[in-house]
Amino acid sequence: MKTPFDPQVLLDRALMANLATLAEDGAPCNAPVWYLWEDGALWMLGHEGASSVRRLGRDGRCAVEIVDFDSSAGILLHCGLRGTATIEPNDVPLFHRLLRKYLGPEDGWNDWFIDNIAAIESPTSRMIRLVPASVFTNNVSFFRTGPELAFP
Repeated sequence: MKTPFDPQVLLDRALMANLATLAEDGAPCNAPVWYLWEDGALWMLGHEGASSVRRLGRDGRCAVEIVDFDSSAGILLHCGLRGTATIEPNDVPLFHRLLRKYLGPEDGWNDWFIDNIAAIESPTSRMIRLVPASVFTNNVSFFRTGPELAFP
């Protein structure tokens, strides 16, 4: 038995998502990503040389899966988004909001990470934008308790 739930439950949380794309030969590829849900779109960080950005630039079809799994608490929530992503220019304020979701207030950010990995101000930074054609959720949190105690 699977039960749906409001996807906002997971979209608002700082969880890892999995971005699935297609290689040039049609082979499936995936990558873990941080995300931000704003104005009906899922935003993910990218860089013009990154493999996900290159693949999506060639073929924007993709899927994103977000899972919250806590075995000890008996929680297993899954949200899937499908559609065609676009590669957008860097949006520094959006980039900052996305990083705040995962890193907290800016005064606590690691300067080395921001300068070398996140590269907020880099001219090669990109944003991956997915306005999903479909969104689905599954709540199978009753794997320990039975459906009568399922979260949320």
